[in-house]
Amino acid sequence: MAILWVLMALLLLSFVVLPLLRRRRGVIERVSPDHPDAADPANYGFVREEDLDIRMPGPDQDLLDVLDLVQRTQDYRAASQLLAGTEAAGELRWQRVQAFAGAAALELQRRPGGVSETPGGQWLRVWRAEQPKDAGGAAVHAEFLVQQAWRTSTRGTDDFRIIMEEARDACGQAALLAPGDPIPYIIELSVARGLAYPREEFEQLWLKILDRAPTHMGAHLAALHYWCEKWHGSRELAYSFAEAAAARAPQGSLLAAMPLFAVFEHLPEVNLVSSFYQSEVVTKAMHGALYAVHAARPDDPILAHVRHLLVFFLVRAERWAEAMNELVHVDGHVGALPWTLSADPAAEFAVYRALAVAGFEANGGSPASLAN
Repeated sequence: MAILWVLMALLLLSFVVLPLLRRRRGVIERVSPDHPDAADPANYGFVREEDLDIRMPGPDQDLLDVLDLVQRTQDYRAASQLLAGTEAAGELRWQRVQAFAGAAALELQRRPGGVSETPGGQWLRVWRAEQPKDAGGAAVHAEFLVQQAWRTSTRGTDDFRIIMEEARDACGQAALLAPGDPIPYIIELSVARGLAYPREEFEQLWLKILDRAPTHMGAHLAALHYWCEKWHGSRELAYSFAEAAAARAPQGSLLAAMPLFAVFEHLPEVNLVSSFYQSEVVTKAMHGALYAVHAARPDDPILAHVRHLLVFFLVRAERWAEAMNELVHVDGHVGALPWTLSADPAAEFAVYRALAVAGFEANGGSPASLAN
């Protein structure tokens, strides 16, 4: 009789969790907010899906204010001042350079211009023309070209190569304007991946970054792509690179989370083993990332990136309470991996959040217990 009750309990639980969890090519399908099993995010103080900010992984109000001003007035000067006042070798400046370049690229995509229309992102062109020796503007322009190549061209085509070659020249110009700044070289890491730099040339580029910012997490994440199996390396090389970075990470550095990013980059398209996310390799990488998160400074700009990836893995591993703890810190912003790989990042994030809540509550959790 006891066995019968256990089987009935498992059956009832499957009706709660299984409709939410659909595995197909490693992707969880979206659950409608009207689904009877979909948890109301408001019960946990979570932001509703339609209000999630897809631009950044976490809050940066200064950046948002400046972006709004620049795009509204088409005057670049506030952007120039913000970058000039941001630490050159820090993670925050790299994120802000990416954000300004991405905003200009998106403007141009939406408004390419024509006979009687000014193209989008005109403020960046004016910035470069009026302040050719501004290191911030030069870096944003180089990153803009890299993003344009990936957004508008197909790798291997002449168009792609031409834009990437232009980006490489722009990186060189930016580096001359700020010799100690690692960002022009970090931008060139994407160029190296796109143009398939030989390993010796790539390693020389990497040494320039290590000389300037040896613990720069953004640089390590950019370099990891080159070593991945789908680009110019292998699973073994990528894991080796990530584990070496984690091993030399100083106390409080998020480099200890690098192996989790390496695992993510090599996830199988079809997961035929249900316990994959509870395997030794994945568990070890998650524990390293959790350790890094707990040891990091609360204001570390990369912290949100790691937390977002942890949400993905913790939900997959059915570690519901830990996933909820990470969600509390990142909810509201979804501009990070893995959500940005989706055509609808907010919807993808909302599905994982709903799964976390469902699993948390199925195991006795509640808004009150989460608060404690």
